[in-house]
Amino acid sequence: MMIHDITAKVGAHKKRKRIGRGEASGTGGTSGRGHKGMKSRSGYSRRPGYDAGGKQFYQRFPKRGFSNARFRTHYHVINVKVLEERCDAGESIDAASLAKLGVIRDTGLPLKILGEGELSKKLEVKAAKFSSSARQKIEAAGGTVIEG
Repeated sequence: MMIHDITAKVGAHKKRKRIGRGEASGTGGTSGRGHKGMKSRSGYSRRPGYDAGGKQFYQRFPKRGFSNARFRTHYHVINVKVLEERCDAGESIDAASLAKLGVIRDTGLPLKILGEGELSKKLEVKAAKFSSSARQKIEAAGGTVIEG
């Protein structure tokens, strides 16, 4: 018998440490938490970056420049190939009809149509924005584009 045979069997069944079960156990009394203070209490948690009254990590660096990210308009983005798959010829399509089909989640955001894929059906598409290639493909298939 070799030592790795023994440790493989023993390591698979390591007993858990029973904390707070008397001084003789070695983890009685304070149960491995030290003495007093916030960290010794149950339910203790501290958010990442908290620095106990010091300058927090993100506050230590200078802030420079300006970002428009907060003011960006978000869109539901749909490609022409999705219209080809999901819609019938001659159909009128807008955000409400796509939400009903389950293509987009809801009508909370404006709709934007992009030009990936091919379109062979004549469709009337109403959306807030169209890419130039999407507009070309819809009109080339005999459909109409209503922006607004």
